Amino acid sequence: HLNVVTILSKSHADRNVYPSAGVLFVHVLEREYFKGEFPPYPKAGDSSNDPITFNTNLKGYPDRPGWLRYIQRTSHSDGVLYGSPTAEHVGKPTIIEITAYNKRTFETARHNLVINIMSTEEFPLPYQAEFFIKNINVEEMLASEVLGDFLGAVKNVWQPERLNAINITSALDRGGRVPLPINDLKEGVYVMVGADVQFSSCLREVETPQNQLRCSQEMEPVISCDKKFRAQFHIDWCKISLVDITKVIPVHSNRPDLGTGVLPDIGEYNPPSESLKSRDYFADFLITLAVPSAVALVLFIILGYSLCCRREGVIQLVHHSSIQKSTKELRSMSKNREISWPLSTLPVFHPVSGEVVPPIHPDNYETTSMPLMQTQTNLQSQIQIPQQQSSGK
Repeated sequence: HLNVVTILSKSHADRNVYPSAGVLFVHVLEREYFKGEFPPYPKAGDSSNDPITFNTNLKGYPDRPGWLRYIQRTSHSDGVLYGSPTAEHVGKPTIIEITAYNKRTFETARHNLVINIMSTEEFPLPYQAEFFIKNINVEEMLASEVLGDFLGAVKNVWQPERLNAINITSALDRGGRVPLPINDLKEGVYVMVGADVQFSSCLREVETPQNQLRCSQEMEPVISCDKKFRAQFHIDWCKISLVDITKVIPVHSNRPDLGTGVLPDIGEYNPPSESLKSRDYFADFLITLAVPSAVALVLFIILGYSLCCRREGVIQLVHHSSIQKSTKELRSMSKNREISWPLSTLPVFHPVSGEVVPPIHPDNYETTSMPLMQTQTNLQSQIQIPQQQSSGK
């Protein structure tokens, strides 16, 4: 029993609707209606559950007008056109082309919706409040039952004579994030309503310093009338916006006069002549090649002088040459292991007995596996020094 001005209509072919400027307009695209537009499908299947999607655009243009939005959550749910026309669109018929796609039969059906925006003296209402509801998505709020319940709760708190919904906006259109698919989280929706009386004391409670401090600390403010909404609507009172348009200073911008879109006639086009002037590329050559080459040559001369003509450079070159020579010598020795035995491996005379002691390594000893130094244990196992015999024997 509310004095709610909200225009609801159902989809029909070439239908005319008459919304008012400054009032929420909702148009439902029902799947059941468009099912009758498609021919029967010859194959077996549930024709009552065909996936149907809609495409809406302004006639002759690829998209809709700026004030008109469209949403369809899934191909098995109805589509909804909604928005709030302004006074600038009054008297201009807006033709919306609605194309329905049946994804099972690949058939299409097209209808036109003619929106005739009317002007009214009652709107816009001077006092406007915008609420952010956290537990409802935009398509759920567009349902007439849910919207009527919310406006009823607002009217009980505000107590106006006239109250209407001005606009509904999804939180995603305001920069909100898509919620995680847990705990049945919702995207949230902004609902703007207008009334003809001043804001109630309950709505003004959010402007108190205590509640402003709680909002700055990301805490819920204490609102006395929140219990009237809490049963069905979870309102974020820190995001409520109260606007008195009677105190808003209008800002007029001087827009330039739009022309006809046709360029002025300045005569025929005169292309450039075929005889082009010759260009001298010698300066470009000097810049791109000669200058870098000269810089590189100077750097090369400085480097050669520092290495070959100065004492520090000569010492570094000699040191490098000696290291390189030693490396080559070691590599040549490692490649040719079959060389003469060192003096320590030649036969020697025992200092006590005077006998000839065989070399430490026999002739058939593998030189490649010869250790550089012999341990005392290996030396005793390889050499048996004869004991001195007594003179009697």
